[in-house]
Amino acid sequence: MSETSFEIRLKSSAVEVEACLTGILSEEPQPDEIARPAPLLAAMRHGVLNGGKRLRPFLVMESTAFLGGDRQAALRIGAALECVHSYSLVHDDLPAMDDDDLRRGQPTVHIAFGEANAILAGDSLLTLAFDIIAAPQTKLSDRQKTELVLALARASGIGGMAGGQALDLAAETSAPDQAAIVTLQAMKTGALIRFACEAGAIIAGGSARDRRLMRSYGETIGLAFQLADDLLDLTADAKTMGKATGKDAARGKGTLVSLHGQAWAETRLAALVTEAATLLQPFGNRADILNQTARFIANRSH
Repeated sequence: MSETSFEIRLKSSAVEVEACLTGILSEEPQPDEIARPAPLLAAMRHGVLNGGKRLRPFLVMESTAFLGGDRQAALRIGAALECVHSYSLVHDDLPAMDDDDLRRGQPTVHIAFGEANAILAGDSLLTLAFDIIAAPQTKLSDRQKTELVLALARASGIGGMAGGQALDLAAETSAPDQAAIVTLQAMKTGALIRFACEAGAIIAGGSARDRRLMRSYGETIGLAFQLADDLLDLTADAKTMGKATGKDAARGKGTLVSLHGQAWAETRLAALVTEAATLLQPFGNRADILNQTARFIANRSH
C-alpha cells in the first residue's frame, strides 16, 4: 500500500528531528560542560535515537507552521520535547516502574546499558531538554524561552507526566474510577501532547486566543492518543507495537477501554476527531494537516 502525503510528511519531519538530536548528542562538550562520558552518551543515544514516529515534535512543528512561526526554532523545541518524552520512556521501562525489556523493537536502555546508566541517561535527557530551549542556537526571545520552560516543566513534573506515572503505579493496587482514569491519562500522556501544540503558539508569538485554541486542540488529541493506545494494548501484538502488549489487563489496570469496551472506545475516538476538527473549523484548509494528525492518532495501528 502506498504512503499518503501525510505519512510522507510525518516521516520527513522525523528525519529532521533525528538529525537535530544526533547533532545535539555529539561527543563534543558544549561551553561550560567539562566532558561527555562515553557510556552515558551511548545510553542517551540508545534512548532517544531509536526511531519512532516523533509525533510530539511533529505537533510542535506543525502547530508553529499553522500560526506562521519559525521552523528551525520549532525543530529545536520539538527536539527538546522528544528528550523529555524519551527520558520518561527510559525511566518507565525500569524494573521499579513498568519493568519492560523491549522498546520500539530494541532492548530497553536498562537491558542494554544497566540500570544505573539508564537512570542517569533519563536524568541527562530531561536536563538536556531545558538546555536546548535556553541555548543561544534556539532563536527565540528570552520571554518566549521562559514561557516554554515553564510550560514544559508544568507538563513534565508532579502536576503532569511524572505525577501521572505515580498515579499509574498506584492504579495497579487500587482500581481507579472513570474520573481518576481521565485525570491519570491527562497527566501521564496528555500533558506533553498539550504542550506540543501550545508550544506552537508560543514560538509563533501567537495571541492568547491562539494559545487557548492550540491548548484545547492538544488536550483533545491527547485524549484520543491515550484511548487509541489502550485499544492497541488490547488488540495489537508485541511485534507490531515493538513493545509488550496486554500488560494493562494482566496487571488489572483500569482503562476507559476496560470500563466501557472496544465499541464504545471506537465511537469515542471518532467523536474526539470531530471535536478537534470543530475547534479548527474557522481556519478552513489552513488546518488540514492538524486535522489529518488527529485522524492519524485515532486510527494508528502501532
